[in-house]
Amino acid sequence: MPDVAFSQTASAGKVLRHVVLFKFKETSSAADIQKVETAFRNLPAKIKEIKDFEWGTNNSPENLNQGFTHCFQLSFASEADRAVYLPHPDHKAFGKVLGPHLDKVLVVDYWAEK
Repeated sequence: MPDVAFSQTASAGKVLRHVVLFKFKETSSAADIQKVETAFRNLPAKIKEIKDFEWGTNNSPENLNQGFTHCFQLSFASEADRAVYLPHPDHKAFGKVLGPHLDKVLVVDYWAEK
């Protein structure tokens, strides 16, 4: 059973990663997808609990992406910070921009270790 105290906050320099992969609808235009990218990139300026943010598009030569083209990685200091982010009004507003263009989403959260 996981240590509840450990799972609540970062310790020993660990950080909570929130990785989001998007597969867009074939009907979404490049301009539609750019609006989604911009809206997601604007979240760290609006939600102080996001400690770090990076994103990019798939360029793997392995062809194993199953149609997922965009990866966004957010970092949080604690599960409590992530819990503020998930229902945050600006995150919900982003979901409304994304929704019409989203075919599939994959989300993985983990405590980063080195």
